Amino acid sequence: MLGADAMVKCLEMEGVTSVFGYPGVAICPFYNSILDSEIESVLVRTEQNAAHAASGYYRVSGKVGVCAVTSGPGATNLITGIATAFADSIPMICITGQVHSELLGSDVFQEADITGAVESFVKYSYLVRDVDDIPRIFKEAFHIATTGRKGPVLIDVPIDVQNATINKFKYPEEVKLRTYKPTVKGNMAQIKKVVKELAEAKRPLICAGGGVLLADARKELLEFSHKFNIPVVSTMMGIGVMPTEDEMYYGMVGNNGKPYANRAMNDCDLLIMVGARVADRAISQPDLIINNKLLIHIDVDPAEIGKNVGPHIPLVGDCKSIFEDLLEQEVKGDYVQWKETLDEYAKTMEKKRCVSDAFVDPAAFIQMLSRKLPDTAVYVADVGQNQIWSCGYHIVKQGDFLTSGGMGTMGYSIPAAMGAKYSMPEREVVAVCGDGSFQMSMMELATMRQHGIKSKIIVLRNNFLGMVRQYQHFTYEDKYSVVDLTGSPDLSSIAAAYDMPYFLVKDGKDMEQQIDAFLKEDKACLMECLIDPMDLV
Repeated sequence: MLGADAMVKCLEMEGVTSVFGYPGVAICPFYNSILDSEIESVLVRTEQNAAHAASGYYRVSGKVGVCAVTSGPGATNLITGIATAFADSIPMICITGQVHSELLGSDVFQEADITGAVESFVKYSYLVRDVDDIPRIFKEAFHIATTGRKGPVLIDVPIDVQNATINKFKYPEEVKLRTYKPTVKGNMAQIKKVVKELAEAKRPLICAGGGVLLADARKELLEFSHKFNIPVVSTMMGIGVMPTEDEMYYGMVGNNGKPYANRAMNDCDLLIMVGARVADRAISQPDLIINNKLLIHIDVDPAEIGKNVGPHIPLVGDCKSIFEDLLEQEVKGDYVQWKETLDEYAKTMEKKRCVSDAFVDPAAFIQMLSRKLPDTAVYVADVGQNQIWSCGYHIVKQGDFLTSGGMGTMGYSIPAAMGAKYSMPEREVVAVCGDGSFQMSMMELATMRQHGIKSKIIVLRNNFLGMVRQYQHFTYEDKYSVVDLTGSPDLSSIAAAYDMPYFLVKDGKDMEQQIDAFLKEDKACLMECLIDPMDLV
């Protein structure tokens, strides 16, 4: 068995059924060996999107996404996708080919120190020097990626190691890492403190982040909230922790969040932050959130607790396990009046929008689309104004909401939706992007066509880099710099080139009819919505 065969065998042992990637000479032995397996290879059109597709694949299926690219520019192109996954704690295995071991450090053709380059945004990285280490390294990589605070792990394999003969292949049954033992169970003494403080609180609030989704703790959070009548808000990455229209959910917090969600954060007297890093996009002034309130911070990563603000009660552990323990406790507290107050905030504090009838109102469009999507639909928002409109107006039912929150990577939605649809072809998957972000990933329409991936794409077109234009509008008094997207392609021609049905929504008059036709299609299709260039989020 060659090293490349061993790499493929390791993936099979982990239950991997597909790999997103782009070949090159340094990774060719691996791609040659994969032909003799049941693992399917998906050829993306640029390496960054292999990581985004692997991200979408995991976030919908719960199975670790795998991407594989060649050395040098193949590996460096992958970096943005790895950083995007790391910022949102998405587990993936990133395999890179490398030049011959004896040539490392010689600056030979297509050599790049990829393990050094990604050091600040991977959970761990390996440079494989000995072919006999492959089974152990792959077993450790999957364990590290999927336990504790999840994240990407990189495995860099020189071509001579891939072509070397492994003496004896034995895949480890367990992993023993002396310095890596993440905490799962919450400390019961701390849990008892939480219960005690909840009994004394009058206005408790849960702020849930993406960690709740990564821990598969939606059911437990919903049950805890309803059992003890505790309201919930979320960060951007936490959207989907509860159905949008659940009576206990009050929307997203932060600079672009719901005003009544932010008011709830300000007015509560006990705040439970769970699976959230207390970062600037959700909480612009972290020190202020502990004014006149008690802060409980629950996170699987002890490094996040106290990093941006000091909690009164830190609680390290997997939030699914912690909620299970909390549900067994008796919480004595009467929060009926507090919920009535928040209900009144929600009725009176919703922002009013003024939109020209000559264009599509993105808020109304997204709400109508959401209501017509199947309950289990996957909605993938890109980055820019489209992301903020999506966060504010998409209605999550029983499905998933995906976006790039930590890194804010434009071009994420199309490949992520592609990976999501590939993992769960029976579910409706829709990517919503702006005309700027669409042009960063439109080459993946070829991947969708080649592999029969029927995800659907909506482009909110305003002919600007809308979020930057909006910033320049307020900061530089309409002095716009390099945000005009003049020269963009005709999307109907793009759709025709890739054999995709095309839909155009010019204003609100035919919006419902076009959405119905768009969702009725049983193939990948493209919809273009004309948005007022001066519209603000």
